[in-house]
Amino acid sequence: MNKLIPFVVSGILVAGVFGCQEAPKTGSANPGTTDEATSVPVKPASSTTQTTSEKPTTKITPESTKATSDLKTEVSKKLKEALPSNKLEVENKEGEIILKGAAASEEELKKAEALVKQVKGVKSVKVEAKVAPEKKI
Repeated sequence: MNKLIPFVVSGILVAGVFGCQEAPKTGSANPGTTDEATSVPVKPASSTTQTTSEKPTTKITPESTKATSDLKTEVSKKLKEALPSNKLEVENKEGEIILKGAAASEEELKKAEALVKQVKGVKSVKVEAKVAPEKKI
């Protein structure tokens, strides 16, 4: 027992020494390092916890964000394949696709709307794009 106490105390001191070391400095304070990314200070856990009694608003999970961006990407890809010269912008709001921008003709808008409806996961399509004739030089 007499040998165990000094061993435990020395273990705690060694862990404390390594755990409390300062991070190496970068930039002009330490000329030996170059072009290293600066680290962003981490917020303490106490500042990130919610202490109010209010109910949290709708949380965006990484899965829903990924599904939203994947749907937008898929719609954009389909439009580029079928209408390569289109200048339509795609927005996705929970499965509702909004087409904005300018189209060369009314037929292009109708075709784009039909193409978007074919994509799996699209709940509805709203066309806010305008028909703008191409400028001839």
